[in-house]
Amino acid sequence: MSLSLLLPLAAALIPSTPDLGKAEGQCRAGERGPAFEVEVVGLKDRVGKLKLEVYPANDKDFLADDNVLVSAGKTFRRVEVPVPATGNPKLCVRLPGPGTFAVTLLHDRDSDRKFNWRIDGIGFSQNPRLGWGKPSVRSVSTVAGSGMTSLRIVLNYRHGLGVAPLN
Repeated sequence: MSLSLLLPLAAALIPSTPDLGKAEGQCRAGERGPAFEVEVVGLKDRVGKLKLEVYPANDKDFLADDNVLVSAGKTFRRVEVPVPATGNPKLCVRLPGPGTFAVTLLHDRDSDRKFNWRIDGIGFSQNPRLGWGKPSVRSVSTVAGSGMTSLRIVLNYRHGLGVAPLN
């Protein structure tokens, strides 16, 4: 069996670590890009953490396992910060270069590093209307230029039988 066939298999067997993609994703002081500066809108409360992730903008890789993406040399970036006490938070995530990406934002209210639709908030670039499944990669794909690209992501929380922004 060739190494190229074993690499994805081996990556799938390695447990994920919450630090994957953080070193590559962390913006530096005075970051000029390519990067996304994401304004977070619609927080339910001021508890937990915010986790911003960047994926390749294709059906196969969108929301794929981070270890598989990193092992295959594909784009995966992560920034995780405590929810600030006031204001609309802004998170900066570095990109490997200009291009089209899919961005997710998790308000991990219980800080367990997993999405729980009963507790946590979720948002995506382009702010698509959410149903019970993941949105299409086409509906969340966004283009980053060679500099800083501003995004505004509205968080969605459980409302009765659905998931929607609080307003």
